[in-house]
Amino acid sequence: MAKKALGQNFLLDQNVTDKIIRESLEKQGLSSFEKQNVLEIGPGPGGLTRAILKNQPAHLTVIEMDERCIEIMESLKTQTGADMDIFNLDALKFDVRTIKQKPVQIISNLPYNISVPLLTGWLKNADVISAMTLMFQKEVADRICALPQTKDYGRLSVLAQLVCDIKKLITLSPQYFTPPPKIYSTVLLFRVRKDRPDNTLIEKVEKLTQLAFSGRRKMIRQSLKSIKNLEEIAFKSGVLLTSRAEEITPEQYLKMAENI
Repeated sequence: MAKKALGQNFLLDQNVTDKIIRESLEKQGLSSFEKQNVLEIGPGPGGLTRAILKNQPAHLTVIEMDERCIEIMESLKTQTGADMDIFNLDALKFDVRTIKQKPVQIISNLPYNISVPLLTGWLKNADVISAMTLMFQKEVADRICALPQTKDYGRLSVLAQLVCDIKKLITLSPQYFTPPPKIYSTVLLFRVRKDRPDNTLIEKVEKLTQLAFSGRRKMIRQSLKSIKNLEEIAFKSGVLLTSRAEEITPEQYLKMAENI
């Protein structure tokens, strides 16, 4: 039985989990996970885990907080003989950089209540990640993929799109999950960009977007007034001081960060 406190909604339909992994591999131009090191967060009873193992990862690391599911993972490891590390940990406290086998592909039916902090943490560690196949509630996925001048566009859109190329793979109705959530879910594929900004710049972008989107309807001359030399920074970045947060592209936020 799923634990509500852990935000568990299990995906048990093997046809669906196989399709998610198949589509992720296809979009990456891969035929399997051979030579790939995979990290799965919150495997639960192992629906996605089985689909991952069918595609022969070089190494699989799983992080699971529910002790009941650890036993299932141990059993899968024994049955398949997979090169597999199993950790009974809180995913929010796990440092992806501690995995010896890098870079990693991260795969997860994310617990919805911690999906955003997990994603933002991984975006800041993208140098050790090659790709991520992640399931979110649909409205969060829409925010991640949103374009400027739309209602869903925000901080998460800017950060994710500067670090990764993002594709929607599949949207699932509640009926596929146990227990059924009240919302639809969307799987996204994140491919880490070779031209991504370094972490220093990402932190500056994070600060800029936090200020800008906290006053979403304000012009940036007001919302970013605490930024020193704002007028000069905006001019060099091709951004009007009369712009509002949602009118500024990810590339323009990056340019502003470079000029701070």
